[in-house]
Amino acid sequence: MTSPAALLGIALLAGCANLRAPAPPAALDAESVACARWFDALDATVDRAGVRDAEADRIDGFGGLRVDRFSASLGARAATSATAFAAWLARLQQLEDEGRAVELGNLPRTAFPIDGAADAAAAASRSRACSQRWNAPLHADAALRATLLERAQVPDRYATWQRAIGLYPLVRWPFFGGVQAWQRRHEEAMSRWSAQPPPTQRFTATGAALPPAAMAAWWRARPRDALGVPRFTPAEVAFLLAAYAPALEIQAQGDFDRFGRLAWGAGQAPAVDTDQPVLYQRLAHMRYRDRVLVQLVYSLWFPERPEQGPLDILAGTLDAVVLRITLAPEDGRPLLVDTIHGCGCYHLFFPTPAVEPRAQAPTTIEWAFTPASLRALQAGERVTVRLTAQTHYVVGIARDDDAPGAPYALADERALRTLATPAGATRSAFGPDGLVPGSERGERFLFWPMGIASAGAMRQWGHHATAFVGRRHFDDADLIEARFAIPALDKPARRLN
Repeated sequence: MTSPAALLGIALLAGCANLRAPAPPAALDAESVACARWFDALDATVDRAGVRDAEADRIDGFGGLRVDRFSASLGARAATSATAFAAWLARLQQLEDEGRAVELGNLPRTAFPIDGAADAAAAASRSRACSQRWNAPLHADAALRATLLERAQVPDRYATWQRAIGLYPLVRWPFFGGVQAWQRRHEEAMSRWSAQPPPTQRFTATGAALPPAAMAAWWRARPRDALGVPRFTPAEVAFLLAAYAPALEIQAQGDFDRFGRLAWGAGQAPAVDTDQPVLYQRLAHMRYRDRVLVQLVYSLWFPERPEQGPLDILAGTLDAVVLRITLAPEDGRPLLVDTIHGCGCYHLFFPTPAVEPRAQAPTTIEWAFTPASLRALQAGERVTVRLTAQTHYVVGIARDDDAPGAPYALADERALRTLATPAGATRSAFGPDGLVPGSERGERFLFWPMGIASAGAMRQWGHHATAFVGRRHFDDADLIEARFAIPALDKPARRLN
């Protein structure tokens, strides 16, 4: 069995000399040395090839583990028991496995062998084995465990140095005035759409949803792990995402308003095959007090946001809209829908009557723009989302009326990280910085003092900073709890598993 000190030595050999932990031993066992050398060589190869996957963050000093914001938020709960910690560690290892699979799949074949691993399959097997070597020492050594709990954090996606150089404390005010002016215009646009909707094309998911009573019963039977996170099989995840898949009503004025499947062509950015309407989907989580809330996330991609004038700094290649439905933990009824564009811009909240804005919300930063509310929804009920032409703004969300429409397909969002290329290889839609290459906007030259990298560019999950004024991320674990009260959930949960 590898000693705790030996695993700490792995971190130091991998270049993490600032790891706050007991001094390393004078010598390491052969397996620990091999794992240290392996992660060092693999990471260097991945970074040289430019195929690092940025969705979850590597953890300094703990090669073979990665973390996202939701997992980081569970650290305090993970420290309460051995079973909770084991469940938490398994999450970090799963994030590592997913990220490594993407990186290894996108590595050119000429990158192998790597430290004796002849191909991607051998490299993946070796990575999993080295990742799992953390299990015993982390359970045995409290100091090592505390170090991991401290270091398993995700940095925010704002560059403080940009804000400092850009005089953010001063220039934030005109920017904030511009945000408020857009919000007023958007409320007016929503009112016009509600009063006199323009012609739209309707799209719907294939398959019927469960009746509300059946969905609520199915939901109540979900088991939870030691962290309180609901457990689903892959088939159940697919069922859940299909059951709530929204209908879309899109004002179409050209090919730029047709959404579809992404693939690499000859361009700098991925191309959109509009002959294949697709919603990409993923399961996510957020926390409200001691409850874990399941969220269903859908994204649709358009070929571009076309220019609406000669100086349109918001126009550019590719445009995406992300729709997220947060479900009640006890019966799966939708509590709130919120949306952003693929740049993280235009964050809108649409709460049901079960969700109330918190009193005394800050008025000097972007907090929770709520242009409309939703009527109460039952478990399994779908929503209809209405989008404008060209800008693809969300101008309405309502309970779906089950009207027919053109069918769209559902695809796992993870597919975007390994898109096929014309040469027969795979490549992520996202660069090592989490941004989609070729999707840059002119606004980045104006908005850089707000501290957001390449403002307006499309970006990967985990990289959506959603406020120019203030700090806010789409995947913040406390995003809803900080801004809304859910009275039905304000009592402690009766059970976590």
